[in-house]
Amino acid sequence: MEDAKTRTRRQILEVAAGILEREGAQAVSTRSVAAAAGIRAASLYQFFGDKDGLLSALAIHGFDMYLAEKRGLAHTGDPVDAMRRGWDMHVGFGLRHPAFYLLMFGTDRPGRRAPAADEAGDLLLKYLDRVAAAGRLRVPPALAARLCLAAVTGVTLTLVGAPAEDRDPEISARIRDALIDSLTTDPPPATDTGLAPRALALDAALTAADQATLPLRPTETALLRDWLDRLAR
Repeated sequence: MEDAKTRTRRQILEVAAGILEREGAQAVSTRSVAAAAGIRAASLYQFFGDKDGLLSALAIHGFDMYLAEKRGLAHTGDPVDAMRRGWDMHVGFGLRHPAFYLLMFGTDRPGRRAPAADEAGDLLLKYLDRVAAAGRLRVPPALAARLCLAAVTGVTLTLVGAPAEDRDPEISARIRDALIDSLTTDPPPATDTGLAPRALALDAALTAADQATLPLRPTETALLRDWLDRLAR
């Protein structure tokens, strides 16, 4: 059961989320949220501090919504297909929740990382480790994750910023397919997968393995992964 303090904080956040969705981040202020929630501004400061604290909490709330949609994607045996469905879910989330998306993935000044960038990158890396383990990734997962996140956020921000009537639904699909085709291989034949995909698959397996059970010393594991990285290039 929630205590009174937790319940009040959640209610304030829900009110702020409603203002954000309807009117955008510029309309979210401690005064407007406090008035809509029926509390004193001083009470809001106790939970979130200033406006930046409230917006940070909203970005986290938005990422919780994003994760819930990601977890709801059905699993299939094709990790490359999962990449495509993950891309479509990401773009769809941004178009359904544009104000949240701008808060999560946009930046208000050069050099500042978007609040959700690290979390989204880590989540994407897990998908790409599966692709590498299947022997279908052309480049290391970390590089593929950076390329995918840069592309999908760029596409989504472009679509969010365009009037609805001017959005071309083919833009996202074309860039998605071009990028994924450049990063992945076709399903390997039964007899030969090629050297680079095999190296990436073994590297992904080492990443997923329990390090305590590996029959290698840490220095040996590091050397093996360096060799695998060279073979994957």
